[in-house]
Amino acid sequence: MPVARRKPADVLKDSMKITVLKNGPFLVTGGVPIKVMEIRKDREGYCRTWVETEQYPVQERYILCRCGRSKNKPFCDGSHTTFDFNGTETAGTETYLSYPEITRGPALHLDDYEPLCARARFCVRAGGIWKLTEQSDSPEARETAIEEAGNCPSGRLVVRGPDTGKPIEPELEKSIAVVEYPAGHEHRPLWVRGGIPVVSSEGKTYAIRNRVTLCRCGLSHNMPFCDGRHAGQ
Repeated sequence: MPVARRKPADVLKDSMKITVLKNGPFLVTGGVPIKVMEIRKDREGYCRTWVETEQYPVQERYILCRCGRSKNKPFCDGSHTTFDFNGTETAGTETYLSYPEITRGPALHLDDYEPLCARARFCVRAGGIWKLTEQSDSPEARETAIEEAGNCPSGRLVVRGPDTGKPIEPELEKSIAVVEYPAGHEHRPLWVRGGIPVVSSEGKTYAIRNRVTLCRCGLSHNMPFCDGRHAGQ
């Protein structure tokens, strides 16, 4: 039987990786697409949609700012060397991934990993995802809850079918989105999509997830992940 040959694009996707450099930037390898995504509000003032506003030329290797002071964001310009940037990784064993707060509804269960919150604010529309989960016997409430969870860039919010227990996840291209929130005048985190591995400065691979947000303001207490401290900066 002939052996199926893997397409070059598949091999490239398998080589994608983000490495945290000690007290320095993120090293991104493997030809990861990088784009800018803006959070847009609806007429009622709720965060509702993502809009792609820019895509950078794909390169094999990038260095992305982690200290928040680069004048060439999202790329590193060496600013972390001009002050005492402490990028010590504190995420540790990520025990919070084993103990989510669970909201159980009739047609959905919601896992809430609060330490991962990136303050994207997609979860408050229509009464909030927690209330929507409790009312998920309503098709409209169920659909809205799934939409809100899927728009949560950090993966804090994950909805599951109560029968299968399987997460209902959006299909995301392996890529990095530089999140911007013009309405709040905020530079948001790096949204790592599609299960790209993130490797610590000590060589440990963090839990691989479909949705991850990495700190790029230098303030997080859950390095290298975002914990929402960029809000209001």
